[in-house]
Formats: sequence, structure tokens, C-alpha cells
Amino acid sequence: MTTSGTLTPTVPQHDSSAAKPRRRRWDLSLVGVVIAAIFLIPYVAMVLGSLKPRAEILRIPPTYLPRQWSPGNYATVWDTPETPLPFNMVSTVVISVCATLLVLAVAIPAAYYTARRRFPGKAAFLGLVLVTQMLQPTVLVTGLIREFFTLGINDTWLAMILVNAAFNLSFAVWILHSFFASVPVEIEEAAQLDGLSRLQTLTRVSLPLVWPGIVTATIFAFVSCWNEFAASLVILTTPENQPLSVALTKFIGQYDTAWQYVFAISTVGIVPVVILFALIEKRLVAGLTAGSVK
Repeated sequence: MTTSGTLTPTVPQHDSSAAKPRRRRWDLSLVGVVIAAIFLIPYVAMVLGSLKPRAEILRIPPTYLPRQWSPGNYATVWDTPETPLPFNMVSTVVISVCATLLVLAVAIPAAYYTARRRFPGKAAFLGLVLVTQMLQPTVLVTGLIREFFTLGINDTWLAMILVNAAFNLSFAVWILHSFFASVPVEIEEAAQLDGLSRLQTLTRVSLPLVWPGIVTATIFAFVSCWNEFAASLVILTTPENQPLSVALTKFIGQYDTAWQYVFAISTVGIVPVVILFALIEKRLVAGLTAGSVK
């Protein structure tokens, strides 16, 4: 306003501080899209390759989209006598699910006990659990085969369930131990004062509080069991008992590879895992980020 009483128009000033966070969000979104594209392009190429004839896959220069769509690759690979794919799928599901359940059945009480009790050699025990994570089934496969022959369970689902459970148990114990240790002891003491037993306190009070950790341990154990290859290749010799990871190698020869069938089996193999991740993605992220914010 001037001294003469007339109003002067004011020019609105743009707030540069508000534009910076908006620009930063766009930059982060762009980076996220680029990273996602880098990781997704191989999967897209695999799916498209499973719909091409073999000659088109080996064509130079390559084509990205199929010129001749061949969805019959899936029907062919499903009915191939050398690779009983339905049995391989059932074998993979049974071994992965049972091994994951066995891991949880052992890891939950073990992690709860180590988090709540002080006992001699506790640090050594946790260190030994961590050391076992450094070993792989390939290193111990000779001893495992001799042991399974002695027990009479070689070339069975039970053998692979025990192997997968043993080599995923250490990770589950460690991650669940940290989650149980983060739960205040006073909550459990209050529950016991209300009349709950130790087992009821674990199932009704503690487990719901560490549910993100259980989901995280479940996902990692299941995916590890689903993708296991080396031990299955040696221990499971019957084609019907072998998982998809081993059945995939039947189409890879010394001088020739049926890439269209390799891509088809790979696509079939990743679909259940993708569906599982999509169903529990929120809980998995909560489990991985738990404790990062106080």
C-alpha cells in the first residue's frame, strides 16, 4: 500500500524450498524405475524366449519380440518323457514346504530360548550357529550320501528335506533371536502373572510380536530350498524325485541346448515364488526394516 492510499499489486514469489523435495522425489522415482528395469529385463527376455522357436533364439542378430509365437513349448516340455515335469513340480513344492516348516519348528523355540535364557556357552553356541552358515551341501555331499545310505533314505524326499532344513536353520535362528530379544521381558512377565504358562506366553504374546521376523525367515528359507541344486543333483537320482532345478539340466547338453525349453521351465519355476512374494511383500519389508526406526 502506498502513502496515497492506493493498493499496489504484489507479485507472488515461488517457494524454491518446496520445489526441491518435489524434484528429489521425482529423481528417486526415476532411479527406482531404472534399477527395476535393469533387474526385470532378463526375466522379460526369458519369458519371451520361452515363446520363441529354437531357431529364432539362436538367430543373429537376435529379435526381441517373437516373430513366430510358440506357446506350444510349454506343452512340449510338460509332456517330455525324459523330464516328468509334473512330478518335478510336486517334488519341489513338497521338499520346499516341508523343509521350511521344519526350519520354523526348530528355529522358533531355539531362538526364543537363546533370547530369554542365560546359559554357559551361549556366545559359543550362537557363534557355532553362524559358522554352519559358511558350509554348503556341496562340501559335505560325500558324507551326506554315506549317512543317507546307512539310514536307508537315499534318493528320497526326506533326505532333501533334512538337508535343506539343516542348511537354512542357522539363518532362521539368528534372525528370530534378534526379534525375540527386541521384545520387552516385562510383557511376558505380565502375561505370566495373568496365568499364562510359558508355552501360552510364547504362542499368544511373543509370536504375534515377532511375526515380521517369522515371515522373513520363512521367505528366505523357502526360496533357498526352492532354488537348491547341488545336493539334489547328487542325492536324488530318480527323475520323478528330482526338483525343477535339476530337471532343467536335462535340456542342456554338451554340444546343444534346447533354450526354448530351458526358458519355459525357468518361467514355470519362478511363478510360484513371485506369487508368494506378492502375497506377503508388505510383511517381508516390515521384517527387513524392523528396528531401523526407534
